[in-house]
This record gives sequence, C-alpha cells and structure tokens, in this order.
Amino acid sequence: MLNLFSLRGLPWTGADGQQKVQLTAAELESLRSELADIEEREAHMKARLEHIDGILRSARLSGYLYIRTRWKALPGEPAPIDDTKINDWLPRFIVLHGQCIFFYLLSTDLSPQDSTLLSDVVEVGSLPSFTREDEGTRYSFYILTRQGLRYECSHVSQIQVDTWLSALQTGCKVVSESDVLVPNGSSKK
Repeated sequence: MLNLFSLRGLPWTGADGQQKVQLTAAELESLRSELADIEEREAHMKARLEHIDGILRSARLSGYLYIRTRWKALPGEPAPIDDTKINDWLPRFIVLHGQCIFFYLLSTDLSPQDSTLLSDVVEVGSLPSFTREDEGTRYSFYILTRQGLRYECSHVSQIQVDTWLSALQTGCKVVSESDVLVPNGSSKK
C-alpha cells in the first residue's frame, strides 16, 4: 500500500528483500491526519455530487450558456450605449428547475450565483446572432424580468437556443414579440 504513495524524505530499509518504512510517532500521526482530511474531502465531494445529481435529474433543462446582464433603461434615462463590441459574455451553468431559473458559475457548484422566479419573467425572445473573433457564430436570446433585469444568453448551437426559448416560453407562459397574433389570425412578424 505504501508503494502507491511517494513518501519523500522517509528512510527506507531493506531486510530480506522486503522494503520497510521507518516512521516516527509524529510522522505517523501526520499521515493519519492527512488520510482523515482526504477521507473528509472525499465524503464532501460525494455529497456534493449526489446533490448536483439530484438537481439535474429533476431539472427540466440544464446546460452551459454564455450570459451577460443588462438593466432596462428607466424613464428619463438616456438610451444605453451600443455595447455590441464589448465582450463581457461569461460562461454559466443554467438550470431550469421547478418554477425557477438558477445561474451557477460551474456545474459542480452547490449554490447558485443568481436565480429568477419564472413568475418574474415578463418577456423571453430571440436576439440577432453575432460572430466573435475566432469563435464562430453565436445564437442568442434574452430573458427580461419585471424588475428590469435583462439576461442575454448565447450559445454556438441554434438547436440549444431554440430548446431554451421553447422551455422558457412554456414555463413562463409568455410569448415573444414575434409570436404575437394579430386579429386576422396570422402571426405578426
């Protein structure tokens, strides 16, 4: 078993072809303490993975999207500057679970960085696709909350974006501007 570890600085003695390690009481206690710490970290990581697994199994949709947030301009404020050249898109792990959208930094995080109730979402819709240097085309959509916070989300897959849009529009019971019906029954485009 000790051959699996690289125990630097420990004296090895060979007797009858067998290797043995001579440890002082302090070194032995130190190794026991390290093993206890490793077992504790392993138990913590296992509980963490079980927690994440439980959330993902019951989630309607989850995955990595690039996210940036914007606040809707208040009445009387100047229009927001054109920020299409600013690359402030950050990858986030998004989970649509129950009546809430959770925004995690990583898929292994225990608690989300942000969350929004679906009942607070007032509008969900498509945004124009865009191309970043060395990244290819990204397809995007937005989520607008009643507080005026606008989450802009993007992904390299049009199918992924369409899936998120469909799930959010169904879950939030909102329609995008492009899906509004005009009185004659045709769709307003």
